[in-house]
Amino acid sequence: MGLRWYHFALWAGFIILMYAMPDLVSKGTLRTFIFANFLAIFAISWDVLSGRTGYISFGHPFLIGIGAYTTAILTKRFDVAIEISIPIAVVVTMIGSTLFILPALRIRGSYFALVTLAFMELIYQLVQVIRPDLTGGTRGMSGIETLTRGAVNGYYMSLSLMLAVAISMWLLMRTRVGTALSAIGMNEDSVQGSGLSTTRLKLFAFLTGAFVAGLGGAFYVHYLGSIAPRALFDINFVFTIIVAALIGGSSTIIGPMVGAFFLTYLLEYLRPFLPGAERYFIYGGIALIIYIYQPKGIYAVVMQAWERLRSGKSA
Repeated sequence: MGLRWYHFALWAGFIILMYAMPDLVSKGTLRTFIFANFLAIFAISWDVLSGRTGYISFGHPFLIGIGAYTTAILTKRFDVAIEISIPIAVVVTMIGSTLFILPALRIRGSYFALVTLAFMELIYQLVQVIRPDLTGGTRGMSGIETLTRGAVNGYYMSLSLMLAVAISMWLLMRTRVGTALSAIGMNEDSVQGSGLSTTRLKLFAFLTGAFVAGLGGAFYVHYLGSIAPRALFDINFVFTIIVAALIGGSSTIIGPMVGAFFLTYLLEYLRPFLPGAERYFIYGGIALIIYIYQPKGIYAVVMQAWERLRSGKSA
């Protein structure tokens, strides 16, 4: 698929607007943006595998957790510098994902989803019982070295990471590899019949998603300065990542970004009225309505409006 001028124009406008945000909004709003940026990274990493190939993963936080715990342990327990621990964490995430998921890539449908969910539960139990002196057990770890301080610096850090991930994955998915991954999601047997190795393609998709998830998890823990297994391996976290990708527009890269910001602000808006977990039911219902109205998500709604506008001008 060729790149059109308005693709670059939209990216340029979006980047300029986002980098100008600290001058336009309050620090409280910036902190909300920070969490939206990280959620966008996690949703993009999920979308690379599940959105493209149709292999729905319910255990994505297990990848995020490997990256987060690896760098947290290295920096907190062994005094390894952050600039060394983060690349190590990403590599460990990719290796760990290969060892766990490679056998599961031959499984299809709901069985794959259940296997990934089992992996997340397994990691959740392991970090609590194996070497709690390293992982912090059920309490997790606090006092982890942070990359930056303050809302403005944290915003620029998370935004730069999110944009680097989004643009890289967007360009990657517009190559022949991205087209092949999308074809797997539509008809895997046809792709295999054409002579392509679907196992290798799925492994590539999973390793790419693991790379992004591990990178995002590592930066996230060094932004928070703490990590807790109960929060990281929570079903609501999984639900939020998947819903962000789906209602934004799966298999688009841009869609998960849109969904992440939409859900983050929806949750923050509902917090004063529903401070507990009840707000997840509300945003779940809103997400379901959007998904029923347009299965391809908010991104498709915007693009359809854009095409109507362009056709109207040309007429």
